[in-house]
Amino acid sequence: MYKILRAEELADNIYLMEVEAKRIAAACKPGQFIIARKDDEGERIPLTICDYDREKGTITIVFQIVGASTQMMASLKAGDSFRDFVGPLGCASEFVEEDLEELKKKKMLFVAGGVGTAPVYPQVKWLHEHGIDVDVIVGAKTKDMLILEKEMEAVAGNLYVTTDDGSYGRSGMVTQTIKELVESGKKYDTCVAIGPMIMMKFVCLLTKDLGIPTIVSLNPIMVDGTGMCGACRVSVGGKVKFACVDGPEFDGHQVNFDEAMQRQQIYKTAEGRAFLKAKEGSSHHGGCGNCQ
Repeated sequence: MYKILRAEELADNIYLMEVEAKRIAAACKPGQFIIARKDDEGERIPLTICDYDREKGTITIVFQIVGASTQMMASLKAGDSFRDFVGPLGCASEFVEEDLEELKKKKMLFVAGGVGTAPVYPQVKWLHEHGIDVDVIVGAKTKDMLILEKEMEAVAGNLYVTTDDGSYGRSGMVTQTIKELVESGKKYDTCVAIGPMIMMKFVCLLTKDLGIPTIVSLNPIMVDGTGMCGACRVSVGGKVKFACVDGPEFDGHQVNFDEAMQRQQIYKTAEGRAFLKAKEGSSHHGGCGNCQ
């Protein structure tokens, strides 16, 4: 059992939990994720690690209610426990393995949309702890949907907050702020964008035109988290990849977002899942490579 030490609602239907998981905290890196299960009957839910404390042995997760399982998860309080809490899974962010001195020479821009702020935060925090300050754009639909602003402000070199309705910070989409920063003379060697699929798609269309290499995290399309269900199958540079075992981070300019978003819709029904399994055959799974 994995005890919940802290549970709070960050915004409407968005929750934060700090969980005691010493082995995961000791081994995890920015960009990786865990799979949580409320009880023996619960669904396995992949969630990107928002933060970790190696000394305390804790992992922080942030999730949004999107269905029955996350609704039940939101009912958990401090003192309750998860039946399963598995990780770290997936590949760490590429920059973690880069030469630190070379990394310090780069100008990096992070773009977070909605709950995507949660997986962006540990990356920016890691860079800050290693003496690297980066620019961060955090976007939300409204002021009330904005999360982790103070935490991000403490680790970002420059923080730009945007709201779609103009209720707080800059008005408009995150792409508008990217344009404004570049037009003001900012130059970036790398962009990291994490958020809703449609947001990442349009960020990548813009950064491709601007000539800025861009990394995206495809954690929103994961279901099983082990490559066995086929839900996170995605085309990257014309090749089949699976977000949970090959990613979750990929070259955003190589991702077929339209295909991935269409697949998300099809996968929601049993009929759709059966269709995909029949259509894709042995390439449907990323874990075993074969449908049984």
